[in-house]
Amino acid sequence: MNLDYCREHGIEFYRRKSGGGCVYADKSNVMMSYITCSDEVQTTFREYMQMVCGMLRELGLDATSTENNDVLIGGRKVSGNAFYHMPGRSIVHGTMLFDTDMQHMLQAITPPKQKLTKHGVESVRQRITLLKEHTDLSIEEFKRFAVERLCSDTLRLTEEDVRNIETIERETYLNPEFIYGKTNLSL
Repeated sequence: MNLDYCREHGIEFYRRKSGGGCVYADKSNVMMSYITCSDEVQTTFREYMQMVCGMLRELGLDATSTENNDVLIGGRKVSGNAFYHMPGRSIVHGTMLFDTDMQHMLQAITPPKQKLTKHGVESVRQRITLLKEHTDLSIEEFKRFAVERLCSDTLRLTEEDVRNIETIERETYLNPEFIYGKTNLSL
């Protein structure tokens, strides 16, 4: 990640408990989570990936998944996913790159050359695709479609739930010690 570029352009950065590589998210990126009581990591991940690929195939897209937890359309990455397990819950979450400010994304995320070479490309842009390049749906139409296909239940958060989430966010996710971890990055 290019911290100087992010700071210069007002791009905020956070860390997630599930680890994994860096992701770029803006308002044109759809974030999804699959929460289950299953303790079976591989089964849960496989189910989630099958559901997402199946949903994209319903749109007539050539969607496949990789061993590296990516969803591809036509061999190019459109979604990256990670897994987090806690007692009694497993959470798979990921991005769906519908559209983005490509300049910001390409400058903010700077993977090592060896990672790009491993995928047979010279740049991040060669490796990824935007969902809008493969469908006529708007982002709002896609979100509705995804919810209809992927969600079997709705959970309404109470005001107390929201306050508890905000406390966790403030005490953990917005804490600079958590964000920077055990790295030598300057606060």
